[in-house]
Amino acid sequence: MIGDISPPDALIPVVEGKAEVRKTKNLLPPLSAVASHFGTSGLSVALATGVTHPLDVLKVRLQMQHVGLGQRGPVIGMTGILLQLRKNEGPRSLYLGLTPALTRSVLYGGLRLGLYEPTKVSFDWAFGSTTVLVKIASRAFAGAFSTALTNPVEVVKVRLQMNPNAVPMAQVREIVSKGGIGALWKGFGPAMVRSAALTASQLATYDETKRILVTQTSLEEGFIFIYGVVSTLITAPMDMIKTRLMMQHDSGSSRIYRNGFHCGYKVVRKEGPMALYKGLDKKISFLEDI
Repeated sequence: MIGDISPPDALIPVVEGKAEVRKTKNLLPPLSAVASHFGTSGLSVALATGVTHPLDVLKVRLQMQHVGLGQRGPVIGMTGILLQLRKNEGPRSLYLGLTPALTRSVLYGGLRLGLYEPTKVSFDWAFGSTTVLVKIASRAFAGAFSTALTNPVEVVKVRLQMNPNAVPMAQVREIVSKGGIGALWKGFGPAMVRSAALTASQLATYDETKRILVTQTSLEEGFIFIYGVVSTLITAPMDMIKTRLMMQHDSGSSRIYRNGFHCGYKVVRKEGPMALYKGLDKKISFLEDI
């Protein structure tokens, strides 16, 4: 019927005895299933975040090396950063920013994974297709939407990881007072592109590859570690640019980067192309955002 926007239904073949009967079934999952998926996904990502958070602190510290006018010198590696943190700030510095990190994990992880199935069903209903392109678009939308909602928490997390004396709410007040409410969405562009690329390349590729392996071979699962590494290699430069923008102050005298493209250009010009992959070994170590 024209103008009918009721939830999509599908004729599902069901075998009764020797006859196959096609029954109508609502494709949208029940609200309880969506809530359960959101909760389990968020808690799973939060648990992984709690375990791997020290690596995230090291990654951010590595990405922020040589930031500022006239800063030169050799790049300190992971071991050097770790020893430096333990000596100057103590072992607890490895868990700087843990509270916003866990908060973001529950929200971002739950939304990114929990929205995938409803989004895929909606796209299938709208376009009448469940091809790999629909899966990629569904993952990309879920990742970008989740990033848009959780970007302020990410900004606060990065600021806390760089400042051992910072307090979460004090940081929020400082960011808003100096740059306005929009300052909480610093680095949103690179973060959204990164999230969409990561989610699409990682999860949709795994989903499609798993389907192929199950139907064509005796294997029952895909190789998620391989796709995690590939996705991390693709998105590492965006993550580095996102961190630099989130840490940047808004005052004109200290403003180094105008936008994500300008940040990438300045980093490559002053620090070399490989600077875009600072902290890459930490990201691969725990396959961030799986």
